[in-house]
Amino acid sequence: MDLLKADLPDLLETLRPLLSAEAAAETAGTGVDADDLEQAVWVRLLEHRRIPAEPADWLRRAVRGEARRARRRARREVPYGHRQHAAHGGPGAGTRTSTGAEPEDALLHGEENRALRSAVARLPGRCPELMRALLSPRDLTYREIAGELGISQGSLGPVRSRCLGCLRRMLAVEVAAPALRGMER
Repeated sequence: MDLLKADLPDLLETLRPLLSAEAAAETAGTGVDADDLEQAVWVRLLEHRRIPAEPADWLRRAVRGEARRARRRARREVPYGHRQHAAHGGPGAGTRTSTGAEPEDALLHGEENRALRSAVARLPGRCPELMRALLSPRDLTYREIAGELGISQGSLGPVRSRCLGCLRRMLAVEVAAPALRGMER
């Protein structure tokens, strides 16, 4: 049924309590605001342009998807001047410095990415495929990843754990370990 021809106020009133509860449950402890999540889901419904066959199920899936997107966006967003403030420690760190630290940061970041991509490519078995699927910008679910790789959804967690352990061991050898934390013996 077309969303614009439907009785939209009744649909909104019917779904509002469910959306509030789902958004509150998804945002607990993640730093994502429940109201922002609700608004994103309403926008997604309007973009959908038709009422889903099972509105409650669609709403639950939409809330989970929007929460994942919001968490990823929050991890990627860094306040302006944050890196400079941490690097230089000065109160005027939000302004551009003339030390040339930005190109150095970009170079170091690029080298770290190359080392990581190289290590992922050298992982054994299906690990490279799995890591690329997990890091895909398409925001794939475990079910979709399992379908793409042709393995059961239940085995993704253990395989992922083994792959990350192998990657961690490979990078520990290649990349200098950070300074010791805690007491030295």
